[in-house]
Amino acid sequence: MPTLPTDHGGADTVGSFAAERAEAAWFFDWISGAPEPARIVLETDAVQLAAGGIATSMASDPVDYWSKALGFDRPMDRETIVEIVDFYRSRGTLTATIQIAPALLPADWDVICGEFGLTTTSSWIKLSGSSDVPVQPLHGLRVDAVGGEDLEEWGATVFRGFGMPPVHLAQLAVASARRGVVQPFGVWSGNSLVAGAALAVNEGIGALLGAATLPEYRGRGAQQALIAIRAQAAQRAGIDTLTAETWLPGPGGANPSLNNLLRAGLTPLYDRANWSWKNSDPSTIRG
Repeated sequence: MPTLPTDHGGADTVGSFAAERAEAAWFFDWISGAPEPARIVLETDAVQLAAGGIATSMASDPVDYWSKALGFDRPMDRETIVEIVDFYRSRGTLTATIQIAPALLPADWDVICGEFGLTTTSSWIKLSGSSDVPVQPLHGLRVDAVGGEDLEEWGATVFRGFGMPPVHLAQLAVASARRGVVQPFGVWSGNSLVAGAALAVNEGIGALLGAATLPEYRGRGAQQALIAIRAQAAQRAGIDTLTAETWLPGPGGANPSLNNLLRAGLTPLYDRANWSWKNSDPSTIRG
């Protein structure tokens, strides 16, 4: 068994795993609300799980990222894993990621992993902090909220910044912004959007998500400015607490997004492993 994730802060300092639920809320909205033709082309679906949390499926995912089970706020058990696996098999999903806060892993987790072939592939770090974030200066760039006329460009910019093909995928974010579930923000160079991010408010906390900058504009403060403007938006909504998650670098490695969040005053709550499930039943695989 791999080493289990590290709990940095003991108890969940933002409430009863509210950070997990906040992440799951916007993720569920993006997948369950996928507009046509994205829903048809990507083969998306999403369910609320009986024991808490959600599962999303993208059977034709071009980047193997969007099929996830997450948002759990109670201890994991074998029955929930059965429900997750049955959902993915019924949708013809090839591979999926299960994300569980380390405090919710049961004593027999290694047995469950062995039964269902779950393995760790990487870890993400969950952070939380105050929405009182100082404004950061930008040099030659402008940061602002994104209006309806710029939403399509915003979605394409964010997905290009992540190295994901924006065709169809960007429509998940754009549709969620049009519904008002996420609030979009962008950074412009002249009249061109070069970076974007979003804020989602859930259970009295503000979730920072989807921050990406086009490669040629990185290193100019866009990410810190996007953190600050989203923090200001959260404060205007009466939100005092921010949460975020990003990938955990390996020994000697670095994650600029993590560094920006730490500079903004967010602190680690815990490291959360990504548990990978692969469909080994050929009768459930489409194509």
